[in-house]
Amino acid sequence: MTSPFDWRTLVLAKHAQHVALVHFPIALYLAAVAFDALAAWTRREALGQAAYWNFTAAALSVVPVLATGVIAWQWQLEGQPVKGALRYHVIAAATAALLIIAAWWLQFRARKTAAPSLPGWRFWLESLGALAVLLTGHLGGFLSGVNG
Repeated sequence: MTSPFDWRTLVLAKHAQHVALVHFPIALYLAAVAFDALAAWTRREALGQAAYWNFTAAALSVVPVLATGVIAWQWQLEGQPVKGALRYHVIAAATAALLIIAAWWLQFRARKTAAPSLPGWRFWLESLGALAVLLTGHLGGFLSGVNG
């Protein structure tokens, strides 16, 4: 029986890196959306800054998560065709990644102007991104066996 504290279990398991890393963009993005909504509601600049940096970290952390997802697919399924729940997970993940990066891009572009102003429709984009993140995680839970 392997110890849960054995470093080889974390580093060498076929999908461990993806499962460990995926929590970063999820938490960072959902926190960024919450901070952005609070910043708009309360008009506090500090909350807007917190939103921006969370969007930035979420966008950066998406890259290794996507890479480790592809690696996990290759290792665990030996490159078999993507079908069923895995296909939906891949589609949702790609959508979530694009929406996370788009939300960050809006924030980034607004901060490059002299008087930063964000479009009101960004909340629709951020909400769609949050739904895509939640759906991706839900489907990933089924693939990992956590959700049954």
